[in-house]
Amino acid sequence: MTVVVLLGAPGAGKGTQADLLADRMGIPHVATGDLFRAAVRDGSPMGIEARRYMERGQLVPDDITIRMLLDRLAQRDAAGGVILDGFPRNRAQAEALDAALAERGATVDHAVSIEVPSDALVERLSGRWVCREAGHPYHETAHPPRVPGRCDLDGSALIQRDDDKAETIRARLAIQLGSLRDVVNYYRATGILRQVDGLASIDDVAEAIDAALADDAVGAV
Repeated sequence: MTVVVLLGAPGAGKGTQADLLADRMGIPHVATGDLFRAAVRDGSPMGIEARRYMERGQLVPDDITIRMLLDRLAQRDAAGGVILDGFPRNRAQAEALDAALAERGATVDHAVSIEVPSDALVERLSGRWVCREAGHPYHETAHPPRVPGRCDLDGSALIQRDDDKAETIRARLAIQLGSLRDVVNYYRATGILRQVDGLASIDDVAEAIDAALADDAVGAV
Protein backbone atom coordinates (compact mmCIF):
# COMPACT_ATOMS: atom_id res chain seq x y z
CA MET A 1 0.00 0.00 0.00
CA THR A 2 1.34 3.43 -1.01
CA VAL A 3 -0.06 6.27 1.07
CA VAL A 4 0.43 9.85 -0.12
CA VAL A 5 -0.71 12.80 1.99
CA LEU A 6 -1.30 16.05 0.10
CA LEU A 7 -1.24 19.08 2.37
CA GLY A 8 -2.31 22.61 1.63
CA ALA A 9 -4.59 25.37 2.79
CA PRO A 10 -8.04 25.88 1.23
CA GLY A 11 -7.42 27.38 -2.19
CA ALA A 12 -3.94 25.85 -2.56
CA GLY A 13 -5.18 23.47 -5.25
CA LYS A 14 -4.63 20.18 -3.46
CA GLY A 15 -7.97 18.76 -4.62
CA THR A 16 -7.05 19.37 -8.26
CA GLN A 17 -3.59 17.91 -7.77
CA ALA A 18 -4.95 14.91 -5.84
CA ASP A 19 -7.24 14.04 -8.78
CA LEU A 20 -4.38 14.31 -11.26
CA LEU A 21 -1.99 12.32 -9.09
CA ALA A 22 -4.56 9.59 -8.47
CA ASP A 23 -4.95 9.18 -12.23
CA ARG A 24 -1.19 8.97 -12.74
CA MET A 25 -0.64 6.50 -9.91
CA GLY A 26 -3.80 4.43 -10.43
CA ILE A 27 -4.95 4.67 -6.80
CA PRO A 28 -8.02 6.46 -5.40
CA HIS A 29 -8.19 10.07 -4.32
CA VAL A 30 -9.78 10.07 -0.86
CA ALA A 31 -11.10 13.42 0.36
CA THR A 32 -12.61 13.51 3.83
CA GLY A 33 -15.20 16.07 2.71
CA ASP A 34 -16.47 13.61 0.09
CA LEU A 35 -16.58 10.85 2.70
CA PHE A 36 -18.68 13.02 5.01
CA ARG A 37 -21.14 13.95 2.29
CA ALA A 38 -21.49 10.34 1.12
CA ALA A 39 -22.03 9.08 4.67
CA VAL A 40 -24.67 11.74 5.32
CA ARG A 41 -26.39 10.97 2.00
CA ASP A 42 -26.42 7.23 2.75
CA GLY A 43 -27.67 7.77 6.31
CA SER A 44 -24.97 5.59 7.86
CA PRO A 45 -24.51 5.77 11.65
CA MET A 46 -21.29 7.75 11.23
CA GLY A 47 -23.01 9.96 8.68
CA ILE A 48 -25.77 10.78 11.15
CA GLU A 49 -23.12 11.67 13.75
CA ALA A 50 -21.16 13.81 11.28
CA ARG A 51 -24.28 15.63 10.07
CA ARG A 52 -24.93 17.09 13.53
CA TYR A 53 -21.64 18.98 13.31
CA MET A 54 -21.78 19.82 9.61
CA GLU A 55 -25.23 21.41 9.95
CA ARG A 56 -23.83 23.71 12.64
CA GLY A 57 -20.83 24.63 10.46
CA GLN A 58 -18.46 22.88 12.88
CA LEU A 59 -15.57 20.55 12.12
CA VAL A 60 -16.40 16.88 12.49
CA PRO A 61 -14.58 15.49 15.58
CA ASP A 62 -11.39 13.52 15.07
CA ASP A 63 -12.76 10.19 16.26
CA ILE A 64 -15.58 10.22 13.68
CA THR A 65 -13.25 11.38 10.91
CA ILE A 66 -10.70 8.68 11.67
CA ARG A 67 -13.29 5.90 11.84
CA MET A 68 -14.75 7.00 8.52
CA LEU A 69 -11.32 7.11 6.88
CA LEU A 70 -10.32 3.67 8.17
CA ASP A 71 -13.53 2.23 6.73
CA ARG A 72 -12.56 3.75 3.37
CA LEU A 73 -9.02 2.37 3.51
CA ALA A 74 -10.45 -1.11 4.08
CA GLN A 75 -12.27 -1.07 0.73
CA ARG A 76 -10.88 -3.17 -2.10
CA ASP A 77 -9.94 -0.33 -4.45
CA ALA A 78 -7.67 1.14 -1.75
CA ALA A 79 -5.60 -2.04 -1.37
CA GLY A 80 -2.79 -0.58 -3.49
CA GLY A 81 -2.80 2.77 -1.75
CA VAL A 82 -4.55 6.13 -1.57
CA ILE A 83 -4.03 9.84 -2.10
CA LEU A 84 -5.29 11.56 1.06
CA ASP A 85 -6.74 15.07 0.67
CA GLY A 86 -7.95 17.00 3.70
CA PHE A 87 -6.59 14.47 6.17
CA PRO A 88 -4.82 14.71 8.50
CA ARG A 89 -5.85 18.23 9.39
CA ASN A 90 -4.12 18.30 12.80
CA ARG A 91 -1.30 16.53 14.65
CA ALA A 92 -3.64 14.20 16.55
CA GLN A 93 -5.06 12.90 13.27
CA ALA A 94 -1.54 12.46 11.85
CA GLU A 95 -0.55 10.37 14.85
CA ALA A 96 -3.78 8.34 14.69
CA LEU A 97 -3.23 7.70 10.97
CA ASP A 98 0.30 6.43 11.62
CA ALA A 99 -0.96 4.11 14.35
CA ALA A 100 -3.79 2.75 12.18
CA LEU A 101 -1.49 2.16 9.21
CA ALA A 102 1.11 0.47 11.41
CA GLU A 103 -1.51 -2.12 12.40
CA ARG A 104 -1.81 -2.91 8.69
CA GLY A 105 1.96 -3.05 8.19
CA ALA A 106 1.85 0.21 6.23
CA THR A 107 2.95 3.81 6.68
CA VAL A 108 2.60 7.25 5.14
CA ASP A 109 5.12 7.05 2.31
CA HIS A 110 4.98 10.63 1.05
CA ALA A 111 3.78 13.96 2.45
CA VAL A 112 3.71 16.85 -0.03
CA SER A 113 2.80 20.37 1.02
CA ILE A 114 1.53 22.76 -1.67
CA GLU A 115 2.74 26.16 -0.48
CA VAL A 116 0.73 29.31 -1.27
CA PRO A 117 1.10 32.63 0.63
CA SER A 118 -1.87 33.76 2.70
CA ASP A 119 -2.59 36.86 0.57
CA ALA A 120 -2.76 34.72 -2.57
CA LEU A 121 -5.11 32.28 -0.83
CA VAL A 122 -7.47 35.12 0.12
CA GLU A 123 -7.42 36.42 -3.44
CA ARG A 124 -8.16 32.96 -4.87
CA LEU A 125 -10.94 32.13 -2.42
CA SER A 126 -12.65 35.51 -2.34
CA GLY A 127 -12.93 35.50 -6.13
CA ARG A 128 -15.45 32.66 -6.06
CA TRP A 129 -19.08 33.30 -7.09
CA VAL A 130 -22.02 30.97 -7.71
CA CYS A 131 -25.26 31.39 -9.61
CA ARG A 132 -28.39 31.94 -7.55
CA GLU A 133 -30.42 29.34 -9.45
CA ALA A 134 -28.26 26.21 -9.35
CA GLY A 135 -24.95 27.06 -7.68
CA HIS A 136 -22.83 26.84 -10.85
CA PRO A 137 -19.33 28.01 -9.81
CA TYR A 138 -17.31 30.91 -11.26
CA HIS A 139 -14.15 32.77 -10.39
CA GLU A 140 -13.38 36.42 -11.08
CA THR A 141 -10.04 35.61 -12.76
CA ALA A 142 -9.75 31.84 -13.25
CA HIS A 143 -13.26 31.20 -14.62
CA PRO A 144 -15.25 34.42 -15.18
CA PRO A 145 -18.74 34.35 -16.74
CA ARG A 146 -19.16 35.51 -20.32
CA VAL A 147 -21.58 38.20 -19.16
CA PRO A 148 -20.48 39.89 -15.92
CA GLY A 149 -22.74 38.97 -13.01
CA ARG A 150 -24.73 36.36 -14.95
CA CYS A 151 -24.50 32.57 -15.14
CA ASP A 152 -23.47 31.21 -18.56
CA LEU A 153 -25.76 28.20 -18.15
CA ASP A 154 -29.04 29.54 -16.80
CA GLY A 155 -28.70 33.33 -16.84
CA SER A 156 -29.40 33.75 -13.14
CA ALA A 157 -27.56 36.33 -11.03
CA LEU A 158 -24.20 35.47 -9.52
CA ILE A 159 -23.91 35.82 -5.77
CA GLN A 160 -21.07 35.47 -3.30
CA ARG A 161 -21.55 33.20 -0.31
CA ASP A 162 -20.71 34.65 3.09
CA ASP A 163 -18.01 31.98 3.45
CA ASP A 164 -16.29 33.32 0.31
CA LYS A 165 -16.06 36.94 1.46
CA ALA A 166 -12.52 38.16 2.14
CA GLU A 167 -13.01 39.00 5.83
CA THR A 168 -14.54 35.58 6.53
CA ILE A 169 -11.75 33.82 4.66
CA ARG A 170 -9.03 35.63 6.60
CA ALA A 171 -10.61 34.66 9.92
CA ARG A 172 -10.99 31.03 8.83
CA LEU A 173 -7.44 30.81 7.50
CA ALA A 174 -6.02 32.18 10.74
CA ILE A 175 -7.40 29.08 12.48
CA GLN A 176 -6.76 26.53 9.75
CA LEU A 177 -3.19 27.56 8.97
CA GLY A 178 -2.14 26.99 12.57
CA SER A 179 -3.28 23.37 12.47
CA LEU A 180 -1.77 22.92 9.00
CA ARG A 181 1.62 24.14 10.24
CA ASP A 182 1.48 21.53 13.02
CA VAL A 183 0.90 18.76 10.46
CA VAL A 184 3.63 20.09 8.15
CA ASN A 185 6.06 20.16 11.08
CA TYR A 186 5.02 16.65 12.09
CA TYR A 187 5.90 15.23 8.69
CA ARG A 188 9.03 17.39 8.47
CA ALA A 189 10.24 15.75 11.68
CA THR A 190 9.74 12.29 10.16
CA GLY A 191 11.85 13.28 7.15
CA ILE A 192 9.20 12.61 4.48
CA LEU A 193 7.89 16.14 3.92
CA ARG A 194 8.40 17.71 0.51
CA GLN A 195 7.24 21.24 -0.39
CA VAL A 196 6.22 22.55 -3.80
CA ASP A 197 5.36 26.03 -5.06
CA GLY A 198 1.60 26.30 -5.35
CA LEU A 199 1.78 29.60 -7.24
CA ALA A 200 3.02 27.78 -10.34
CA SER A 201 0.70 26.54 -13.07
CA ILE A 202 -1.33 23.37 -12.53
CA ASP A 203 0.98 21.43 -14.86
CA ASP A 204 4.13 22.75 -13.17
CA VAL A 205 2.80 21.89 -9.71
CA ALA A 206 1.97 18.37 -10.94
CA GLU A 207 5.52 17.98 -12.28
CA ALA A 208 6.97 19.22 -8.99
CA ILE A 209 4.89 16.69 -7.06
CA ASP A 210 6.05 13.88 -9.34
CA ALA A 211 9.66 14.99 -8.84
CA ALA A 212 9.19 15.02 -5.05
CA LEU A 213 7.80 11.48 -5.08
CA ALA A 214 10.62 10.32 -7.37
CA ASP A 215 13.21 11.83 -5.02
CA ASP A 216 11.66 9.90 -2.14
CA ALA A 217 11.75 6.67 -4.16
CA VAL A 218 15.44 7.19 -4.99
CA GLY A 219 16.22 7.95 -1.37
CA ALA A 220 14.50 4.73 -0.29
CA VAL A 221 16.61 2.52 -2.55
